[in-house]
Amino acid sequence: MAAVGEKLPQGRYGRTADERADRKLRIVGAVLGACMLALVGWFGYDYVAGTRISAEVIKFDVVEGADEVQVHLEVRKDAQTAGSCTVRALAEDGAEVGRLDVAIGQEGENRIDEVVKIRTTRQATSAELMGCNAE
Repeated sequence: MAAVGEKLPQGRYGRTADERADRKLRIVGAVLGACMLALVGWFGYDYVAGTRISAEVIKFDVVEGADEVQVHLEVRKDAQTAGSCTVRALAEDGAEVGRLDVAIGQEGENRIDEVVKIRTTRQATSAELMGCNAE
């Protein structure tokens, strides 16, 4: 028999309560970390794949004396997607002097080149694409 002051051999009778708690915390932390990583991945994929219309301004020409700007847009989209893109004209001081919503139809094409005219309230110096939205 063991004497009153002797200790039992370590590791012989399983894990201590602290070791069991540490193991449970590690498992819970790993599961929560994996769930968070999956959630971030899902939102990232949805953001990238959810953009069905994208466009860019290839060039713009300010028509002198006519109060208009001609903008060459290149639009990329899914073949079955329709929507619109917003383009605006800016004056030299940065003020918006014209805006146009361009309808992008469901023509069955993936890439569309289009030249649009924006009527302005005064002389413009630049044009920019505000963004595109799918319907």
